[in-house]
Amino acid sequence: IKKRGTSFHGKYLAGFLRAAVVETILVTGVTAWAGVRTTLWDGLAEGFRTIAVRECIGDRVPGAVEWNLFDIDAKFADVESVDRCVDYLYSVKG
Repeated sequence: IKKRGTSFHGKYLAGFLRAAVVETILVTGVTAWAGVRTTLWDGLAEGFRTIAVRECIGDRVPGAVEWNLFDIDAKFADVESVDRCVDYLYSVKG
């Protein structure tokens, strides 16, 4: 049972990602205001480059998605299209 909006707080995710030498996280989700926003914020606080995948984020209220993505992009993470994110993944594939 998920008890917090973020994927980081109270979990070992940051340590796992550091051990795997991950520098950038791509975030998707179904609740832009809670899960997506808090995971991006906490990822940044943990020292990762954070990217929200525009077409892969939803919310119960469609207008909330656009407002949150605008605010996220202005303040603490990049917002990129799924095509740019896929291109990025191919460019770092080892």
